[in-house]
Amino acid sequence: MSKDQSAPGNRTITLDDVARDRLRARLVADTKLDTGLVDVTALGDCFNIASNFAPASVDMLFLDPPYNLNKRFGKRSFAKIPVEQYTEFLGCILDTLLPTVKPDGTVYICGDWLSSFSIFAAASERLNVRNRITWEREKGRGARTNWKNSSEDIWFCTIGDHYTFNVDDVKIRRRVLAPYRNSDGTPKDWQERDRGNYRDTYPSNLWTDITIPFWSMPENTDHPTQKSEKLLAKLILASTNPGDLILDPFLGSGTTSVVAKKLGRHFIGVEMEEEYALLAEKRLELASFDTCVQGYSNGVFWERNSFNVMKSGTKQVEKPKDKSRPLI
Repeated sequence: MSKDQSAPGNRTITLDDVARDRLRARLVADTKLDTGLVDVTALGDCFNIASNFAPASVDMLFLDPPYNLNKRFGKRSFAKIPVEQYTEFLGCILDTLLPTVKPDGTVYICGDWLSSFSIFAAASERLNVRNRITWEREKGRGARTNWKNSSEDIWFCTIGDHYTFNVDDVKIRRRVLAPYRNSDGTPKDWQERDRGNYRDTYPSNLWTDITIPFWSMPENTDHPTQKSEKLLAKLILASTNPGDLILDPFLGSGTTSVVAKKLGRHFIGVEMEEEYALLAEKRLELASFDTCVQGYSNGVFWERNSFNVMKSGTKQVEKPKDKSRPLI
């Protein structure tokens, strides 16, 4: 089926030539980027921007570079290289961009099972490695001679020992299947609700509630490795405060910038592929009218397939299962 004959209900964000011409004017050249210019998408190479930044100006650095595998992104292709060479590549990225991060700032680095070896090697020499988040990626082709690769990692690192971590802002609301009660009959560590029993729990480093964007989700684009808005919302809420600045030098189709905008943070995104940078600008435009993050409502992240998050005016509200919008 062609893009012009998309399935009913396909909500994938696309661009036409009129939108490209209009949005292109909003892009900033990487060589003109500095800390006085925020909430922008820069077109270019992340290695060109560091010298234009004031030192220690970024609160959170989110790194999602191409993984060490064969992959095509728009007009550019990346080929798998020896592990040692990929480790050097990550080291160069960190050496270039870490001077932009504040002493109390946070760095998140994304990877898969193979690139995580290089991430730890490069990060442990330069940062305080705090944890490794593993999140379940339910998509992916099966393998006949190996285990299906269905997880990715995000390494949680900090510059120093003092850093932001708002654990109460990233609680997960889970269903209670076997609720215990106190001797007086009141719920023990859970809440009774009209639609079921739930407990708000602190997050772990194993995430099984992330849905990869797909065709019927309003955040979906044609980017081959697009991250979920819910995933970025967890990181941003935990490691930044309203008004903080987030830098994503491998922006892709804009998820980091979009979620930062929705959650009241400043952002700078850098992307080499113009088509993806333009998609990011279109998503930012849409975020001005829809601040909803699917799976997040009323200050908590809902367990997958429990409640749908809908938007009523400018207020996010809980709503029972509704087949018109995906549950995540």
